[in-house]
Amino acid sequence: MRHSTEWLSKSIYILAASLYLAAVVLRTWLMYRGEPAFDATLALLLFWSLLFASEPAVTRRWPTYFSFYLIFQTGLVFFLMNQPGTPDFMGVLLSVLSMQAMLRLPAWVGGLWIALCAVAMYLVLVGEFANQAIALVIIYTASNVFVGSYTRTTRRAQAAHLHNQQLAGELEQANLRLQEFSARAEQLAAARERNRLARELHDSVTQTVFSMNLTTQSAALLLERNPSQANQQLERLYALAHSALSEMQTLINHLKPESSAQEGLPAALRRLLTESQFIGSLPVTLDVEGEGLLRSSEEQNLLRIAQEALNNILKHAQASQAYIRLHLVEPFWMEIEDQGCGFDPTQAQHSGRVGLASMRERAAEIGWTFKIISSPDMGTCIRVAKENEIEQSSQQEGEYGVF
Repeated sequence: MRHSTEWLSKSIYILAASLYLAAVVLRTWLMYRGEPAFDATLALLLFWSLLFASEPAVTRRWPTYFSFYLIFQTGLVFFLMNQPGTPDFMGVLLSVLSMQAMLRLPAWVGGLWIALCAVAMYLVLVGEFANQAIALVIIYTASNVFVGSYTRTTRRAQAAHLHNQQLAGELEQANLRLQEFSARAEQLAAARERNRLARELHDSVTQTVFSMNLTTQSAALLLERNPSQANQQLERLYALAHSALSEMQTLINHLKPESSAQEGLPAALRRLLTESQFIGSLPVTLDVEGEGLLRSSEEQNLLRIAQEALNNILKHAQASQAYIRLHLVEPFWMEIEDQGCGFDPTQAQHSGRVGLASMRERAAEIGWTFKIISSPDMGTCIRVAKENEIEQSSQQEGEYGVF
């Protein structure tokens, strides 16, 4: 498309210039044939034509050449117009120069050149044609303006077409990159979903199933040594199986997007404390302050953090009481605390414990800060907050290790 447009515009330009030149040569032959000035005039026209034909090639090599070319060619045209007789038709050659001027020069420079040519043309023709000189000047100037404007418009259309093609190429490249980014985003989303499902399973059913496995092994050993005590392990196994089923049902419910949005985080925490293995095993006090609204993703991840923290308390802390404090006014935060045996957070950091990493990832996923405050024999406090920094009193930081 680009080549066809350029070919068409160049063809029109060459055809118009050729017709102008042909008209001038024909009029010269008809007017000066057989006169002494005939050969000299034809020689000057031939020289003018050669300069016109060579101008594009020379200008490409020497850009400043065009200014000298235009001045010389314009002077040569007015010299031909001053030949004996009435060679006003030589002014047609100014139309050819007008096309070149509008191609090479800024619009205001080309317009100024056309105006100066109009004034000079009047001065040349007024002596020969008197009042008719104005009409001739208007005719030739109109031709200069028309062909010059057409040429400039064509050049701008070509430039716009070329620019549009460049933009189309850039847009195509951008679309290709966007498709690549979209594919990568889909892969990343799939990986995140797998990680999320892995965390869901770990935080709920996996740990209970692990306890069922240990209880089953204990019951098998007791059946051989002390069958009467095996019944206790079987009862515990039954309770764990019931708890695993309850956790699976809870997991399925929470995987539904509308679940947390419908009941809210406080209600979800209360349901967690009444439908899981914490009943009778670990008394948990829930304290909710404020009624601020959280995003669905925040509520779901905070619920899972609380569940994982309570599971850790139940299995490792040897605590008789746990507390959940939910602060739903700015600054938003949640704490899960116990007064159990505690641990060293610096050692836990390198232990590869999935539960701690899962809670930290969940907090980071919703843009909340995560901190563990614990020390051996001093209990544990897990705090997640929506603020940038978690403020703790100097007494707590001196008394507990911070992770």
